[in-house]
Amino acid sequence: MRKIKIAQIGINKYSHATQIFATLKALPDVFEIAGYALVEGEREECKQKLSVFDGYKELTLEEILNDESIEAVTVETDEIHLTKYATLAAEHGKHIHMEKPGGESLPEFERLIEAVKKSGKTFSTGYMYRYNPCIKEMIDDVKSGSFGEVHSLEASMNCIHPDEARKWLGTLKGGMMFYLGCHLIDLAVLLRGMPKSVKTFNRRTMRSGIDSIDYGMAILEYDNGCSIIKTDAAEIGGYARRALVVTGAKKTVELKPLEMSFKDGPFLHNLYTDRVTYESADWFDRGVSERFEYDRYFDLLKSFAAMVRGEIENPFTPDYELELYKLILKCCE
Repeated sequence: MRKIKIAQIGINKYSHATQIFATLKALPDVFEIAGYALVEGEREECKQKLSVFDGYKELTLEEILNDESIEAVTVETDEIHLTKYATLAAEHGKHIHMEKPGGESLPEFERLIEAVKKSGKTFSTGYMYRYNPCIKEMIDDVKSGSFGEVHSLEASMNCIHPDEARKWLGTLKGGMMFYLGCHLIDLAVLLRGMPKSVKTFNRRTMRSGIDSIDYGMAILEYDNGCSIIKTDAAEIGGYARRALVVTGAKKTVELKPLEMSFKDGPFLHNLYTDRVTYESADWFDRGVSERFEYDRYFDLLKSFAAMVRGEIENPFTPDYELELYKLILKCCE
């Protein structure tokens, strides 16, 4: 198996940059790490996270972009800067894995997609739930018809963020819906398709007097029901109660917790999902419960490497990523 020579551009305080680089390190048979570059004042802003790069060469952005032996990059800077650096990478012919969802400008994101298409290289994004085994199976089941006609999807991704993080949300025009709601919007599209219309209810909880948009809700309307998206940065117990519920004519499947960490396990990042499947119309049916353990980043980056090597086709096309991005912006209005 050919190893992919790769470098990381950027790091961030509140997303998955350290986990992505740690996973690259944990897959030495898959990736050859050329080094990393810090951008946008990250040396000071993210100094408590820089130890993840210990032992690896710091490069300039130009060194990464102009080195033809570096065929792929992970773009992991702050959300508002993602599109800019991913576009530079695309223009220099790199395969790209970019943190989600991209910067806040639709014209800039459209230029990125144009550059990716022109390069013909792989463009992968950090929607990690796409690689959750339960969600992958759920998508296959919807496509196969085993749910019957789906008429309802409810998704929540909540947490209790510290005040510092909730203040940072104020740097994003779409607040919590842009930051984490984008994951759930992606799942709604994968499971139900594009909606006919969108209603948004993005609000400020004013917890601790912070006026960022830290509560997001969107209702995606379809001919036969709705998808309800909720994301709250001020919810005590929210992480443990993240959930995805899909209901069809033949069955309902609930994932809750959607993902939960556990300390001791066989993976670099140990996570589990609990699934309950209901297939009986009996009001007192308790369903069938199962637990799945995995590492979301291993599958994500192994799949990215397989795409780069041409072993598999990326199921998430640049056009899909663009339409998803447009929908995310609608949900952030």
